[in-house]
Amino acid sequence: MNLLFAIDDNVVDQLLTTLYSIQVNTPKTPLSIYVIQNKPLTQTNRIKEFCDKRNVEYHPVLIDGDLFKDAPVTDRYPATIYYRLLAHNYLPEDLDRILYLDIDILVINNLLPLYNLDMEDNLYAAASHSALTSDVTDSINKLRLGNYEAESYYNSGVLLMNLPLIRKQVKAEDIFNYINENKNTLLLPDQDVLNGLYGHQFKKVPDEIYNYDARMSVIYQTLSTGEWTLDWVITHTVVLHFCGRDKPWKSEYRGRYSGLYKHYAHLAKLV
Repeated sequence: MNLLFAIDDNVVDQLLTTLYSIQVNTPKTPLSIYVIQNKPLTQTNRIKEFCDKRNVEYHPVLIDGDLFKDAPVTDRYPATIYYRLLAHNYLPEDLDRILYLDIDILVINNLLPLYNLDMEDNLYAAASHSALTSDVTDSINKLRLGNYEAESYYNSGVLLMNLPLIRKQVKAEDIFNYINENKNTLLLPDQDVLNGLYGHQFKKVPDEIYNYDARMSVIYQTLSTGEWTLDWVITHTVVLHFCGRDKPWKSEYRGRYSGLYKHYAHLAKLV
């Protein structure tokens, strides 16, 4: 299983927590992680030591910032937003798929069914959180981004990539041009770009399974008429995503799944 992350030195603990949760709950599955970074991480040795102990292959993916000297860049759109969008240009040619994950994630059940998903002719597979908002919000996003063919607005924090097809269709100049033409309407730059340019080429997966927004447990339970309880989540949900500004590694976090996250974080530090 090939996994992709994009981090800096401030979130190495979170990377290792996410990685530990994946390996524990997806047993007997060889893992290779590719970590995008714009300069070598100062904690590289710590990451390597963790991976060596857990038999995980570690591949740093160093991005030359000069390659983006012609890209539109502002305070809101730093060059780093392009790293994930154009990761396929820096990954080995023999990789045919990779799963990108944010580091504010726990994997609490087997990840293989998502990783092995039949993507058909789609570039990406991801979940939408539109059921947690409204049809109006979905329509506004389509209007704002100019992609009326897209089924929904997708969260890019869990993103399965069909690399052979992406290499053929996703081009840096298209992304640069799109940002230049739409920079006044983009709210979440890299996620907006993916949805605006390629939202009609996504395979949709259920968010309650593969991108459960940990802030919204009450809404999930209401939408499911009481079915998606805490017990249901522990049994069925694969990816628990701590979206938003409040993060479970902060001492003041009081979310429903804070204890679960802290438990995995503690075990990861014992490796």
